[in-house]
Amino acid sequence: MVELPDPRPADGQLVLNVLGCGICGSDLHAKDHADDLTGVMSQIGYPDFMRRDTPTVMGHEFCGEIAELGRKTPKSLRVGMTVVSFPLVRAHGGVHLTGLSPLAPGGYAQQVVAEASMSFVVPNGLPSEIAALTEPMSVALHAVRRSEVKKRDTAIVLGCGPVGLAVICQLKALGVGTIVASDFSAGRRALATRCGANVVVNPAVESPYDKASGKGVLTEVPALYELAMSSMEKLTRLPGWQHLYRAADALGAAGPKRPVIFECVGVPGMIDGVLGAAPLQSRVVVVGVCMGTDQIRPTMAISKEVDLRFVFGYTPLEFRDTLHMLADGKLNAVPLVTGTVGLDGVAAAFEALGDPETHAKIVIDPRSAATAP
Repeated sequence: MVELPDPRPADGQLVLNVLGCGICGSDLHAKDHADDLTGVMSQIGYPDFMRRDTPTVMGHEFCGEIAELGRKTPKSLRVGMTVVSFPLVRAHGGVHLTGLSPLAPGGYAQQVVAEASMSFVVPNGLPSEIAALTEPMSVALHAVRRSEVKKRDTAIVLGCGPVGLAVICQLKALGVGTIVASDFSAGRRALATRCGANVVVNPAVESPYDKASGKGVLTEVPALYELAMSSMEKLTRLPGWQHLYRAADALGAAGPKRPVIFECVGVPGMIDGVLGAAPLQSRVVVVGVCMGTDQIRPTMAISKEVDLRFVFGYTPLEFRDTLHMLADGKLNAVPLVTGTVGLDGVAAAFEALGDPETHAKIVIDPRSAATAP
């Protein structure tokens, strides 16, 4: 705990009294492994990411009450309003990642600076600890949208930490009929059920892919060859068979059914493991952030024609939409919050989050005196 000068808003900015700030899995990783990402971020053009040798105020999942407005802020915003803010801020001649850069102090504090144009008033009296989840739930919404999953698809969520649980919540809100969740932790499997998973699996005992298998799902390449040959034997007996084939192809009915898989673990070896075990033509969406280097077998993905997608962050519209989904009761994130601490309890909260059986999402409330979640 340190004392810093009170933040002041520049033009178009707000100072917020923090009401709640979630502890993100990336915060847990960054505490010890920030340098693993610094080089990557520099290579993509952002050299100001947090690093081990530079003090950084973390926290990018925050909700706050407007304490002060800078010049040139919208008249619709007033002191006392509760808002959530997109974690980007103009400072030091650039745009920086709030809570992930020493140039943009985050929400593990009594006050934080936010851009007025990227702040959204919390509607319907949504509690601040749930409003603070707008950011991680937006990550999940972006992942689900990028997956192009449909209500009749089978979704498999690998890893039921905060990211995986948020994805399950968004899949449930979308109306996906079959959601299979996989995690070694019994506690997290229980939370997955509360979030909307239809089937929960301990991968040490059974395969989530077996649980998701159904009619039309193929797991071995020879079965695809047999499907192609037997189908052609029937089709070519018909005049103009190619038109029927073309119509089936346009409807997505010409190939095997495939699940949509969300990899929410983010440790080395996970992606290659998914490629090796997933059914043919699966769509794999990588949501978990693996901090280190990893390797895959491209021939495995090629032979099975796996669709591999990587996702990061969200758009301002997805951020706004997530807030309103939470406030309107269309999205239930209540099961994710398993504890609250004050600023003096952050270190204890980080330690507690190392036990998957106990906690999922701990929210920091600077007004609280709690030193343990």
